[in-house]
Amino acid sequence: KKSRPVVLELPLFPTYVFVRSARQARVAVLGMPGVLSILGSARESWPLPALEIEAIRLGLQMRKIEPHPYLTVGERVRIKAGVMTGVEGILVRKKNDLRVVLTLDAIMRSVAVEVDADDVEPADTIPARIAC
Repeated sequence: KKSRPVVLELPLFPTYVFVRSARQARVAVLGMPGVLSILGSARESWPLPALEIEAIRLGLQMRKIEPHPYLTVGERVRIKAGVMTGVEGILVRKKNDLRVVLTLDAIMRSVAVEVDADDVEPADTIPARIAC
């Protein structure tokens, strides 16, 4: 018997469900089984722009989108691939490629390096160990 590979599709944002509803339907949405909260303040929800939702939808259809750790400018990050694997620095730009500033405390100098978004993770995660 030949085995076939299993294709497993996971949600892009686990535990999130996106809904379009009227403000008056807030109580009804919160009453649905499994719904714990609606993102927003106590008074109102925080809608995602329609442009962002449509871009995500199109990216999923084209299989050109995948989850990535949330990174913010000013956050400490770790490079996880390439010649600088394991080096940590501060994220200073997010356009196009990411720009990370690496600080060499011993000589009180810094360098900036451009890296792909896929090659950076938040520094508070446990780094992958390289087997020798």
